[in-house]
Amino acid sequence: MMIVTRKLMTATGLIAAFALAACDSDPTPIVAALPADNTMYLTGSATGGAAGDIRQPADYRLGANDRVRIIVFGQDKLTGEYAVDGSGNLAFPLVGPLPVGGMSATQLEKTIAGKLDPDYIRNASVSVEVLTRRPFFVLGEVQKPGSYPHQPDINVLTAVATAGGFTYRARQTSFFIKRMKDGQMVRVPATAETAVRPGDIVQISERYF
Repeated sequence: MMIVTRKLMTATGLIAAFALAACDSDPTPIVAALPADNTMYLTGSATGGAAGDIRQPADYRLGANDRVRIIVFGQDKLTGEYAVDGSGNLAFPLVGPLPVGGMSATQLEKTIAGKLDPDYIRNASVSVEVLTRRPFFVLGEVQKPGSYPHQPDINVLTAVATAGGFTYRARQTSFFIKRMKDGQMVRVPATAETAVRPGDIVQISERYF
């Protein structure tokens, strides 16, 4: 019974979020987040945008302001910490700037190894570790709007708590998260338990009454 009730509350929250979106003027496309498999599907926008599938992979994808440690085994001068710039590029010795936005750590390992072999280092062995994820943002009706370092297992409620809690004007029953997908900003209807990803913008709206 508790599980059924929780599912009904989640569904009610999503329906309320979509109803709220229909009344606003934000043209950002709306997507539906599916908690069961942590994916997203495009459902159109408040202005009637076309629908389409934009499944989001579970593996962490690099983006602007992430910081990584890259180890090239046997090559101390190449091993070190590197930052992804605002354009999603990472400057790496010998191979120059790499467009890494959207890559996983494994993909970056293979990309760097491929660039080094065979012109610079034959059979290069590369390891990539994400040291610092880009921050998330909490905006709107919270005590301390701004950006905050991302930590594992953050949801909307803990994000709001990190930002000092709700103001007395805050709508506390339905929310939106804005996030980038393939270079496009989308909105995700959210509940208090919706996971917050690095780079997300948690929007806390003002209630109407």
